[in-house]
Amino acid sequence: IRIGNNNISITRTAIVLQVASTSRTINNSISSFIPPQRRYQPLSNSAFHNIRGGFLSPPQSANSRLVTTDASSGTNNSEIKQEAMPMDDEYPGTAVTRMNAVRQRVAALASGDELKGAWEDVRRKLLWAGGLRDLPVARPGSGYTGHSFNDYNHVDLTTMLGDAQDNLNDGSVKQIARGNRLGPGIRIASIPELGPGGSWSTCANGCNAEPPRDVAHVQFRSRIAFKLVWVPNENYDVFVLVDDAGELLAKGVPTTGLPPIHERRRNYELVRGSKYAREADRAVKEDIGAAE
Repeated sequence: IRIGNNNISITRTAIVLQVASTSRTINNSISSFIPPQRRYQPLSNSAFHNIRGGFLSPPQSANSRLVTTDASSGTNNSEIKQEAMPMDDEYPGTAVTRMNAVRQRVAALASGDELKGAWEDVRRKLLWAGGLRDLPVARPGSGYTGHSFNDYNHVDLTTMLGDAQDNLNDGSVKQIARGNRLGPGIRIASIPELGPGGSWSTCANGCNAEPPRDVAHVQFRSRIAFKLVWVPNENYDVFVLVDDAGELLAKGVPTTGLPPIHERRRNYELVRGSKYAREADRAVKEDIGAAE
């Protein structure tokens, strides 16, 4: 390097040694503020390589370990074994942990009067329970959830694993566009704290077959966390939430701003005669019995 009239020679080795010395000084300074029991042994780069649906998934091995180390002695203080993620053998696309968390939230809503009142308020609570953000002005395909539970069809709250979110409809689900790419929107709209995977309000077309031939079960190979079904009373102004087996999870009585009645009627017709209609039919009989 020439500075003025002087030639100064700096070797690559000198630069490397200086950088290394500075790095050690910084690392030692940082370490002095961290208690030994909180200094973690670095894991391999592959340990947390699998990112699904925007969430960092745990290592695939059921016996993977997070090891804490005493920085002064280099000995292991404790070992934490990580349990394998629960899987559904029949519907392997199901995000089981997330599905169970959704049903816990539904149970919390059902325990009070949370599913009564203005429909839009109730609908937002259903989105929250399902692990979805309220995005009524987003562009369709980019996380828009303004349609969720607002028509006859988008009433299946489905929780699917990260890889399954990119599944496409190959034509097996009737009355649904071939392809039906939903993955990007699922990732944008899904609330992460309910667990690995994502959520979506999928189309219920074909749910009256056994086994169901709808988007959840065929395209995503997933069970549903819950389905909204409007009760076929005189005004179709009560709804039930049922699980994948058709069992009752909750009942709602919104008061104002309901979806158009033709959508509510068509919703019931979609499930008529199937396991998903049982609780709606029972609710009608109970109301008739109470009136008598």
